[in-house]
Amino acid sequence: MNDCLDTPDTTAARSTADDNERDLASIPSVEVISRAAVMLMSASAERLGLADADPDASPHRDLDEARRLITALAGLVTASVEYLGPHAAPIRDGLQSLQRAFREASAFPDEPGQGPGEKWTGPVF
Repeated sequence: MNDCLDTPDTTAARSTADDNERDLASIPSVEVISRAAVMLMSASAERLGLADADPDASPHRDLDEARRLITALAGLVTASVEYLGPHAAPIRDGLQSLQRAFREASAFPDEPGQGPGEKWTGPVF
C-alpha cells in the first residue's frame, strides 16, 4: 500500500507550502523581525484590554498572558535592535507604551525594573 498517494489536496498543500517557503526566503530579515514585533505588540494590547472601549471590563484582558507577550517582545527588540534601523525607534516606543499600560492595569504594580521585559529594557516609569 502506498502512503504517498498524490491527490489534488496533497498536491495543493505541497504547492502552498513551497510557495510559503519561497515567500519567506524573499522577505528581508528586518521585515520578518518587524512583523513578529507587530504581532507581539498587537497580542499584548489585546491581552491588556486596549482594543476595547473600557480596558478594565474587557473580556480579553489577561495580565499573565500580557506579561509573557511583553517580555517576549522586549527580548526580541533587545536582541535585534541593531538590525532594525529606522524601525527600531517606533518599535521601542510601542514596547514602552505597552510596559506602561501594563503597570497602569496592574492592581499591584511591579517595582521599577521588575515589570514585563524590564530585565532587558531597564525600568519603565
